[in-house]
Amino acid sequence: MRNSNLATENFSSGKKNYFLDFKRAVNDNHYLCITRSDEQDDGSYKRSTVVVFEQDFHFLISAMSSLFHSAVYLNQDNFSVADVARLKSSGVNKGIKSWDVNLRPREKFVALGSSHMSDAELIAMLIGSGRIDVSAVDLAENILKAVGGRLDLLAVQDHKALSRFKGVGLAKSSAILAAFELGRRMCAV
Repeated sequence: MRNSNLATENFSSGKKNYFLDFKRAVNDNHYLCITRSDEQDDGSYKRSTVVVFEQDFHFLISAMSSLFHSAVYLNQDNFSVADVARLKSSGVNKGIKSWDVNLRPREKFVALGSSHMSDAELIAMLIGSGRIDVSAVDLAENILKAVGGRLDLLAVQDHKALSRFKGVGLAKSSAILAAFELGRRMCAV
C-alpha cells in the first residue's frame, strides 16, 4: 500500500516549483512533504524534499510563526535582522500589543476564526497575558512543548504542574483547566 495524498498545493517562481503535500503513511501517521523542484539548463529537474511528521507539526508552526513575526520588521528602513535579534533578546517589543494587529491572537480569532489558530494561540487567549519578557503565546508554546505538543496530556495536568511555568499561577492554570473540563463535558453530552 502506498502513502496517500490527502491535500496538495503547488506554486512556481521562475524555474523553481514548490509542492506542499499532506499525506497519510501506510501506518496511518500523517506527514507534510515539502518539495522544491528546480529546472536545470538541460531540461532535467533537481529535487529536494523535507518531511515533517505529525508529531512535529506544532514545532514547525511555532518556528514559522516566529519567523513571520520577525519578518514584519525586515521592510522597515534601516532595520536589519541583527536589530530583530537584539529586540528579541532584550525583551523589548515582546508583548502581543506590540505585534501587528493581524498577528494578535484575539484579532486573528475574530477575523479568521478558530480553525486558523494554533494551539498555542488559543491557549494564549485563555491565559490572557504573559510576562514582561515572554508573550502569552510564548508562554503557551513553552507549556505545549513540556507535554510534547499533546493536548490530551495537557488536559490531565493539575494546578501544580501548570504553575511550575514562571508566569502561570492559580488564575491562568484555572482558565486552562476549566477550558478542558468544558470540552470533556461537551463530549459527554
